[in-house]
Amino acid sequence: MEPIAGTTESRKSQNATAEKKPARGQLRLVAKIEPDGGTVKVVGRDAWMLERLIAAGQRGVRPVDHPAPRHSHYVFKLRGLGFLIETVHEAHGGAFPGHHARYVLHSQVTILENRGMAA
Repeated sequence: MEPIAGTTESRKSQNATAEKKPARGQLRLVAKIEPDGGTVKVVGRDAWMLERLIAAGQRGVRPVDHPAPRHSHYVFKLRGLGFLIETVHEAHGGAFPGHHARYVLHSQVTILENRGMAA
């Protein structure tokens, strides 16, 4: 019998699926949050975003400079792993005025292992 969506059994099966081994060729990083933070494994687009944040330094990353879907979700997941990431809201003009986010990594990070290619 299949579990009903939203029940504890349903969530358990979803969590088991989410912990699958990374796909071959998918970017995989092992990072240490300095000075005394833990070591974490970061996979796929989350690892891609972490690389972008490290490379950008204090200038930060804007979705307009690094087109990819769901920047905010990658940042959300990285924060959940313990990375300190600031969201700076910036206004812009032009034909479609509004605002955008700039993400700045404030954690000191050491990459211990880098495998695979960015998606």
